[in-house]
Amino acid sequence: MTGAVRAARPRSAPGRARTVDVDAWAEELDEDLRARATPERAVQERAYLKSTIEHYGVSVPDGRSLAKAFVKEHHELGHDDVCALAVALWDVPVHERRRLAVELLERWVDRLGPSDVPLLERFLRESGTWALVDEIAPSVVGPLVTRYPELGTTIDRWARDPDFWIRRAALLALLLPLRSGGGDFPRFARHADDLLEDPEFFIRKAIGWVLRDTAKRRPDLVFDWLLPRAHRASGVTVREAVKPLRAPQRDAILEAHRSPGAPREPGRKGEAHGS
Repeated sequence: MTGAVRAARPRSAPGRARTVDVDAWAEELDEDLRARATPERAVQERAYLKSTIEHYGVSVPDGRSLAKAFVKEHHELGHDDVCALAVALWDVPVHERRRLAVELLERWVDRLGPSDVPLLERFLRESGTWALVDEIAPSVVGPLVTRYPELGTTIDRWARDPDFWIRRAALLALLLPLRSGGGDFPRFARHADDLLEDPEFFIRKAIGWVLRDTAKRRPDLVFDWLLPRAHRASGVTVREAVKPLRAPQRDAILEAHRSPGAPREPGRKGEAHGS
């Protein structure tokens, strides 16, 4: 299916809540991804992400344009088919297929509800890279948490999970409303406080990322929270968080961070860390 999204052939599937042949759609979308592939990009991206799955070498803008075209043509697709199509794409371990599954879920997030969280958690656990986790958590899980406050208990559980990608997802699922000046800062702050000294870089970076974006609209909130904790926070957390702050606030936090006993870290050379 090169250059256009074709309609799938209807079929009956006993025992499955489908109205269309989502497997055929997935294969047609796969063909379109391959048509946009660049082998050199595949090698570079796989090395950059330290990925263990196949890469076609499709740029993010190309993948997004494919998702946009598909959703425009099939805007009426219902919940069951949306989820089935995402699974059909995801279950073949190719990075671009999985990224496309996430793009479609993001664009159809209004079809999803609390019963879909186990599927999203499965995708998060199988992602193995910030390049997928950092899309699923804020852009798919996040809107569900906003619409269904009872999912806050899921975020609380994720924040204590042994898998650091799930812990990162717990923080980033709260990002977008905080960035816009709303959101559940007390929940984020509670988990960030518990995770400030987490040994995993991707957790420390996520805390700094959320604090940085929150501070763009509410610098005093972030300053008041971080200052008494700056001696416990890692360098990457502090460096990210202080970027939007006023100079006196930034200087006060950096001074507190440099106090005796503040954590030091070597970082991870050559590894991507999300935003």
